[in-house]
Amino acid sequence: MTKPDTIGSIGENESLRRTISRLNPATSALVGPGDDCAVIAATDGSFVVTTDTMVEGHDFKPYWSSGFDLGWKAVATNLADVAAMGAKPTAITVALVAPSDTEISWLEAFADGLKAGCEALAPGCGVVGGDLAAGEQIVIAVTAHGSLEGRAPVLRSGAKIGDIVAVAGTLGRAAAGLALLQSGNAGAISAYDDLVNTQLRPNPPISSGIEAAEAGATSMLDLSDGLGRDAARIARASGVSVSIDEKQLQGFEAVLEQAAQAIEADPKLWVIGGGEDHSLLATFDANSQIPRSFKPIGVVIEAGKAEVFLGGKPLNEQGWDSVRG
Repeated sequence: MTKPDTIGSIGENESLRRTISRLNPATSALVGPGDDCAVIAATDGSFVVTTDTMVEGHDFKPYWSSGFDLGWKAVATNLADVAAMGAKPTAITVALVAPSDTEISWLEAFADGLKAGCEALAPGCGVVGGDLAAGEQIVIAVTAHGSLEGRAPVLRSGAKIGDIVAVAGTLGRAAAGLALLQSGNAGAISAYDDLVNTQLRPNPPISSGIEAAEAGATSMLDLSDGLGRDAARIARASGVSVSIDEKQLQGFEAVLEQAAQAIEADPKLWVIGGGEDHSLLATFDANSQIPRSFKPIGVVIEAGKAEVFLGGKPLNEQGWDSVRG
């Protein structure tokens, strides 16, 4: 039986050739993969850039996530950061470390995931370069670029007392998916595969970032680490407190209740402390027209003894810490 090709057996050049050929071009790229740098066009010379890493064993388990899943998720997590600034994603670069015995089919699936993620979440955005190296475990680093198209960036520091706090996208679904995977309950995992898929392949509301910026959002961020932790980041940066209405979270909790019962979990904890939905949390002036994709969940109040209040009570910061776990 012929052994499958691996990264080590066919070498860097051939591995990259077979990978790059599967990627979609970025419409903003004046010069794409192949040179020392890509050249990206920007409408007004103003653009945003962000980078994020995914480390095997810490951020993902390879027996849960396929190469395709990881390619998609690497795109989603970074494009959500671009959207949170009110920018349009234009191009990404990808650096990948993988063991030399990694089968080339895994790398091709990873490239397919990158392509599919870009096409689904931000048509016109694509991979314009990167790096491939061998190491003891898989490490994925993505740098994403976005054009502000003449708009001012939406920062975390602009929330004002009286602003409406609103979220675009889902809350708790990715955390539920992770809990299902960790439970090892095959029946529950199969029954609630839509939640598992939210964990493996997030679907952030990228277009909502531009909608929020055009509607005059005073602050915004990507909900990557949990509602409680990320709301505290806006509060801290803006010098205010955030008051979340428990009743406005009941709808998010309701869709998770059956899955929670199946593995004896509390859906409230998923909604408040669960990250990786990569939804958008924003604040809007009370007199502004909030985009329909955003659901109001609270208000900005004067800085108090806590950064975030839930139902009038101080909320201890909950969520994912990328260093502590």
